[in-house]
Amino acid sequence: MPMWDEEEETEESKQKTPKQRLLGWIQNKLPELPITNFNRDWQTGKALGALVDSCAPGLCPDWDSWDQTKPVDNAREAMQQADDWLGVPQVITPEEIVDPNVDEHSVMTYLSQFPKAKLKPGAPLRPKLNPKKARAYGPGVEPTGNVVMKKAVFTVETISAGQGEVLVYVEDPAGHREEAKVTANNDKNRTYSVFYVPKVTGQHKVTVLFAGQHISKSPFEVDVGMAQGDSSKVTAQGPGLEPAGNIANKSTYFDVYTAGAGVGEVEVVIMDPSGRKDTVESTVEDKGNSSYRCTYKPVQEGQHIVYITFAGGQISKSPYTVHVGEACNPSLCRAKGRGLQPKGLRVKETAEFKVYTKGAGTGDLKVTIKGPKGLEEPCKRKDLGDGVYSYEYYPTTPGNYIITITWGGHHIPRSPFEVKIGTEAGPQQVRAWGLGLESGVVGKSADFVVEAVGDDVGTLGFAVDGPSPAKIECDDKGDGSCDVRYWPTEPGEYAVHVLCENEDIQFSPFMAEIIPAPGKDFYSDKVKAYGPGLQSSGLSVGKPAEFTVDAKLGGKAPLKIQAQDRDGNPVDVQVKDNGNGTYSCSYTPRKPIKHTVMVSWGGVNIPESPFRVSGDLWMGHAHKWPPPIEKTLFSLKFNFETFCILKLG
Repeated sequence: MPMWDEEEETEESKQKTPKQRLLGWIQNKLPELPITNFNRDWQTGKALGALVDSCAPGLCPDWDSWDQTKPVDNAREAMQQADDWLGVPQVITPEEIVDPNVDEHSVMTYLSQFPKAKLKPGAPLRPKLNPKKARAYGPGVEPTGNVVMKKAVFTVETISAGQGEVLVYVEDPAGHREEAKVTANNDKNRTYSVFYVPKVTGQHKVTVLFAGQHISKSPFEVDVGMAQGDSSKVTAQGPGLEPAGNIANKSTYFDVYTAGAGVGEVEVVIMDPSGRKDTVESTVEDKGNSSYRCTYKPVQEGQHIVYITFAGGQISKSPYTVHVGEACNPSLCRAKGRGLQPKGLRVKETAEFKVYTKGAGTGDLKVTIKGPKGLEEPCKRKDLGDGVYSYEYYPTTPGNYIITITWGGHHIPRSPFEVKIGTEAGPQQVRAWGLGLESGVVGKSADFVVEAVGDDVGTLGFAVDGPSPAKIECDDKGDGSCDVRYWPTEPGEYAVHVLCENEDIQFSPFMAEIIPAPGKDFYSDKVKAYGPGLQSSGLSVGKPAEFTVDAKLGGKAPLKIQAQDRDGNPVDVQVKDNGNGTYSCSYTPRKPIKHTVMVSWGGVNIPESPFRVSGDLWMGHAHKWPPPIEKTLFSLKFNFETFCILKLG
């Protein structure tokens, strides 16, 4: 017989026979069963199921509910699971092991394989059945309130009871037993809708079985009374009975119509998501002409069940399932984007913004845009998911536009928004570009470049509107361009205005999303960039210009490189991660003109960036770099008054 070494041998165990040792091991595994032998105690097959589930919990979780009148089926189920998933071959058949005259040695030989059995991967383990965790609720199982010849309805919830079949039997006072109608709702709580129609008055017994066993509180004692009115002729309607649209902490109502139904009392009971019927108060008002108004105010979000009875019987379509949404809180909504900025936008430019509703409860989002003439402007809406919605509009007439945003019928913070739309942008004298017009990091400079396009630049200025004041600095490079940087001190959306002659240039204001500073392991000031591609001479048109970014001391952050030529054309930069904290970069000049390269680490400009490559002689071309424009950006009066910062709430 196979042996095992589950425990160290003691003097006592050495004195036991193999049979005694095997029996002792099984008794330890199955303390709930009185196993004393290897024949008659195994006749029902349930002990085999218990042993298999003890070795691998979940393989035979329902062994204790097996029908002991079917011993061969029980043994076959247990032995097949042991064969498939514990590697215990069937050296004896199910028919033999349940035979009271079976040879004990054959049974011992089979069972002696279990101590060393190991569960194989992928075994179909199942939770143990617990019918007592199933529950039934509803008028059909209440002690009173049901009447003859009227549907008695209730719900059985089995989510915590495991997998099994629901059966319901109703026994009348004379002992006549009928099976009730059970319909699976196929919902997340694995509920079943049940109804029966009592035909006589008196005490009825409602038995609810799950997987063949009584659920909690089954059987239910139900007293069926005489009907006073015909509840089937009563109807109800109103927003308080709609499946969706109601929200917590907001009153709702519905009307009940009893014309032609006879004499009876209208009663309403509302069950909250926790199954309680005492948390939602309702009032029923007689409106005359056989109509009643029921008003209630749910205090929780989730599924509510509304029971409406007339003369003790459920009315048509009752109970109603009403999903109550989270309480509407418009103050937690927010809207942002270029399309909501008070100034800077122009006609014939697409204006965009987003509305964020996550965490603001349940409500209808409504956006209206009225132009200078008071007429509503068309607006495109797109659901981006997770409570975020994007909007676009295309103003064609200059003037003041009013944008109203409401959530659940109430204004969100800062609504309505007033947006001044300017005239169409004419020929541009300057342009702006760079990472600081798109993003940035709290406490770090957000940098961008401003370049002259025309000869008559005029007066320039800058303004930054956002959650916090931001210091602004400008550095005139003397070549028709300047470096501009600002320092945001709080995260959020910032509108960066670039002004020429007190008017926003095209695409201004630029919207920059400022994020909180990353962890300690972030040092953009320790990242370096060097190489021929960043030097002022030695480049050739059509040939790669190479340089290296050394971020070994920069911590963990993404590298981003932007480049443009003097004409404002973006220049593609190829980047290769060398895997050692350095990056090999290259770009290919297409014209013998100035190129500007901006290198950022974690959204912050590195030292000496942006790099201007503007040598006097480009190799391979006898072409002189054009002289600086006559009026460089800062040879004119610079308007510092626009540095005033408006702190938004």
